[in-house]
Amino acid sequence: MKTIIVGITGASGAVLGERLVRFLLEGGHEVHAILSPSGVSVFREELGIGLGSSHAEIRKNFLKHYKNPKRLFVAAADDFAARISSGSAPVDAMVIAPCSMSTVGAIAHGVTLNLIHRVASVSIKEKRTLILVPRESPLSPIHLKNLLALSEIGVHIVPATTAFYHKPKTALEIVDFTVGRVLDLLKVEHRLFKRWREGEGE
Repeated sequence: MKTIIVGITGASGAVLGERLVRFLLEGGHEVHAILSPSGVSVFREELGIGLGSSHAEIRKNFLKHYKNPKRLFVAAADDFAARISSGSAPVDAMVIAPCSMSTVGAIAHGVTLNLIHRVASVSIKEKRTLILVPRESPLSPIHLKNLLALSEIGVHIVPATTAFYHKPKTALEIVDFTVGRVLDLLKVEHRLFKRWREGEGE
């Protein structure tokens, strides 16, 4: 069992974070979720899931969405004293999905405005696996420079794109390809898509 922190920001693509949390929990892993205020808004706009405004409401409704599993914890975005904000917390990896470009910029420049930024900074200094799933198009030179700076220090950049060799037929199959690539980096087994030439003879 792994302990994974999942940050959900205000970029379009809330379903990426929602599906990632779902599959990690189904795999028996422990998940600590952090939703930024904009992430909560996008959850409502794109998924039709109202989580509320106070942390108590957000925590209650997020847990309820996943049938209140014991392995899911929800930290407040403004709680810099949360247990996971410390490098001493036993954490295997962090994923930010979707990851807004403002979050990318903050992390790339060491700016800590919320708990997502703080935990990402801790992940870097502790040399833990950090995966960002940026969802923006087109990318400006500033976006590219920030992503390159993070990639050069070992942060995994997994853009919310898809392949088509597995012949996706639904939007969720397209989403799950990206989620599956994240799970690959986390070394978490899954069957979310058919791999290239899978099942064919050598």
